[in-house]
Amino acid sequence: MRLWSLHPKYLDPQGLVALWREALLARAVLSGSTRGYRHHPQLTRFSSQASPLAAIGSYLQAIQSEATSRGYVFDRSKLGRARLRTRIPVTDGQLEYEWRHLLQKLAARSPALHEQWAAHAERECHPLFHVRPGPVEPWERT
Repeated sequence: MRLWSLHPKYLDPQGLVALWREALLARAVLSGSTRGYRHHPQLTRFSSQASPLAAIGSYLQAIQSEATSRGYVFDRSKLGRARLRTRIPVTDGQLEYEWRHLLQKLAARSPALHEQWAAHAERECHPLFHVRPGPVEPWERT
């Protein structure tokens, strides 16, 4: 499971669809609808929120918005109603780690996107998060 801290605009079509599916799985896990993945480290930042379902709902909303801007149809009814009113911190070290990981994936799957983003100096995070200084997050499996 990979729940990117990076903005979904950087993902290729395969990555965006995979992120949507994995975030829906995360919502099922957080709601107790499934037994698997309950202790997956990527869920820590959502489950630690006062309202984990609102957090994952907000996460999904940004993915759905990116999909819509590309002309894709991701079922809006799967978002849920609750939204998180605050932003979750993520470290700049985590963003850098994810950026390198994403560029490796894009080099193999989408060379044109890799070329476009490889020269890009700024890394925007997912709208649910706000960046703070620090190393790779402790929940990341490096």
